Order: sequence, then structure tokens, then C-alpha cells
Amino acid sequence: MSDKVKVVIDAMGGDNAPAAIVKGAYDAAKEYGERAKLLLVGPEAVVKSELAKYEGSDSLDIEIVNATEVIDCNESPTKAIKGKKDSSIVVGMNLIKEGKADAMVSAGSTGALLVGGQLLVKRIRGINRTPLAPVLPTINGVTLLCDSGANMDAKPEWLVQYAKMGSIYMEKVVGIKKPRVALVNVGLEEEKGNQLIKETYPLLKECKDINFIGFVEAREIPYGACDVVVADAFVGNVIIKLYEGTAGALLKIIKESIMSTTKGKIGGALIKSNLKSVKKLFDTSEYGGAPFLGLNGLVVKTHGNSGSGEIKSAVRQCITFNEQNISKIIKENVADASLNAPAES
Repeated sequence: MSDKVKVVIDAMGGDNAPAAIVKGAYDAAKEYGERAKLLLVGPEAVVKSELAKYEGSDSLDIEIVNATEVIDCNESPTKAIKGKKDSSIVVGMNLIKEGKADAMVSAGSTGALLVGGQLLVKRIRGINRTPLAPVLPTINGVTLLCDSGANMDAKPEWLVQYAKMGSIYMEKVVGIKKPRVALVNVGLEEEKGNQLIKETYPLLKECKDINFIGFVEAREIPYGACDVVVADAFVGNVIIKLYEGTAGALLKIIKESIMSTTKGKIGGALIKSNLKSVKKLFDTSEYGGAPFLGLNGLVVKTHGNSGSGEIKSAVRQCITFNEQNISKIIKENVADASLNAPAES
């Protein structure tokens, strides 16, 4: 099919590369082969050897693109992007830049993906900044957090664009009609908040193309109070890390409590399936990774310890994003030409 979505997969990114990444690509190609062509980027011999472990892999629509270097998470993102021209991240992003691919999935360095996205893929003209937007589990689904780490210092106009892009993403990719958009604050009263919040709130209230419901306090996010959470990256990063840490701590406490007594072990055995259901509820891997919204092509960052399942889900995420023409919708409905934001900066 000539209209297949072309998805780049960074075979060398993350703690479990290349084995889990290649396995995820193989699984994705088997299931979504009619909709996508996959481009596995990494040292050709290594990737080829890994892919050959899976029966029938040579008949799938997977192309191996050679890249001899790897960007480590401890490297300076800017120096790495500019210095390692033959790294899997740079080669992959150049495929998008050159129009040879539509999207990219990587479990590699978040900083390198952010810098590479800005310098190589580039922002849609009129988009001020590109937020990193992961989904957070709630008791009744998920919510999208914009921004969780890309832009530490934000302006009101940027947060308005985050809200619009997040709303489009949740409606078109996740399938939520009229997603509820909320701005994180320390209270629900309009007079509360710092200067950024006070200046952003009236701008969001005036937006007719989003379902803005006002402020949300961080404690209400896990209860599904909204579908899109808008925040500057400093606040957003604190939220997501506290979220992850609290979830991990609670699971540890529950496990230790159950295993501490014979009665607890018996009770644990009886509710084992229930506990698995709860754990699955807070597993967002089926939604893929966190997209950088507002670029000329989609870049998706998955967890550094991603397994094959998350890579497969991220490929599906890329397919849906492109089939729904999200970049075009953002360009037509969010990008503010009057701001004259240069796409190359």
C-alpha cells in the first residue's frame, strides 16, 4: 500500500534495546502491517541478527536503516544531536525531515529527542513550543498531561496552545469526545495562583474550540477530574514523578503487608486476580508513549525501560495520529501565524 504510515523505530534506545525494541517492532509489523511500514534504525548487523530470531520476519514490511552510533542518556542532548550525526536518533529524525517517514518511536534520551525534534523535525510554524504529553492513569481511564518536561518556563500563550493540542489529541487519537480541559492550580478560586496561572486562565476561558472546565487541583487528577491537564513543564514534571513514585510506594506497601503474616498471604492469594486488575488499571503502556505535540512529524517518547508491548502500542499510536491527520489539524486550528514563531528555532 502506497499510503502506509511510515514509522521509524529507534532500535538502540532504552534499557532493553535492542532485544525488546526489535521484538516490539516485529509484533507491530505482524498486526499492523497493512497500515504501516516500519523502519528499524540501528547498527545493521545487530538489528538484522535480532530480527532474524522471529519466524517470518523477512516477509514483514520492516526495513533496517543503518546507524552506527548511539546517544547515551548521560550525554549533553545538544552536543549529542550535533556531534553524533550517525546515531539512531539523528538518522531516524532525518528520515522524518526528508519526508521518508511520518513518525518516530524511541525509548532513548528524552533530552536528545526534544533537541532533535526542535532542530531536525522542527516545530509547525506558529507553534511556540512543543509540550511532552504523557497519559496518566485515573480511576476511570486516562488523562493527558501537557507539559511534563519539555519547557520549564512557559508563557500564557504557550499554555493555551498546549490546551488546544492536547484536546485535539485526546479526541482524535484516544477517542474522547469534547475532552474536558483543566489548568492545574493550588485552588479552584479564580483569584488563586501565580502570575502565569492568573494570566492564562482568562485566555482559556475565551477559547471556544476547547471544553475548558476551569482549574484542577493535583489531588483530583487521579480521580479523573479532567481529560487534559495543562501545566508548565516544571509543575507537570513534579506531578508525573510524584504520581509514579506514589503508585510504586503503595504497591510496595501492599505487597509487604500481605506477605508479612500467614493470614495476609492467604488473603493475598484470594484477591490476587483483583490486585492484578488494579495494577493493569494503572498501566498506561497500552496507550504507547508520550508524544511531543506540535512538530512537523510525530515523535513519541516511550519509557526508558519499555518492553515490546509498549513499543507495539506506540506504533499503533503513530498510525492513528497520522491517519487522523493530527499535524494538519494542529496547523490549521492551533498554530497562530500572527505570533510568527519560526519553525526552525
